[in-house]
Amino acid sequence: MDWLSPEEWQAVALSLRVAFWATLASLPLGVLTAYALARWRFPGRQLLNGLVHLPLILPPVATGYLLLLAFGTRGPLGSLLQEAGIVFAFRWTGAALAAAVMAFPLMVRAIRLSIEAVDPKLEQASATLGASGPWVFATVTLPLVLPGIVAGIILAFAKAMGEFGATITFVSNIPGQTQTLPTAIYTFLQVPDGEASALRLVVIAVVVSMAALLLSEFVARRVARRVAGA
Repeated sequence: MDWLSPEEWQAVALSLRVAFWATLASLPLGVLTAYALARWRFPGRQLLNGLVHLPLILPPVATGYLLLLAFGTRGPLGSLLQEAGIVFAFRWTGAALAAAVMAFPLMVRAIRLSIEAVDPKLEQASATLGASGPWVFATVTLPLVLPGIVAGIILAFAKAMGEFGATITFVSNIPGQTQTLPTAIYTFLQVPDGEASALRLVVIAVVVSMAALLLSEFVARRVARRVAGA
């Protein structure tokens, strides 16, 4: 990475860190939400589905502002967390939170589609033999939907790497602290002779995004073949 300046490499490294923790923290809730939407019938199901997909519809800046209102140091959740020593606003952890919120719908959708492709009769057969719900999920459902979970992880990671609007609104654009790959590109485009740096970062963003998309398509095809052969 000698062709990257220290500032550019710092932005890439921070983006990888943010995307990793955003994806990892979202995964348990993403699997649970996807399973609930795919298998359970309960009051408010459509409301939950709408809330999950809301970040895809809202302008990212609006999502970032809502996060700032809720998790800022003066927000209802932010003030409580601050007392426990957890601060999101204008920290890299806040960038991870914003990225997780924006990537969550893509993760849930990929996993949900994979769960819906599994024949419920397979789960019901295990349940009639006395297996508990969690055991049925762990031994029957999870192995069948694992490629879909992998696809969801890949899409969420790629989305988190490219998140801009919510991040810059919630945690600003502080070099070395909250300046991720997209915000660094934006910054370099605002300064004289910054086009070369911006172009190098754009190349990295394109490579990561294309690799994620190709890998996601490969996993999706495996899911289709597995379901067809079941």
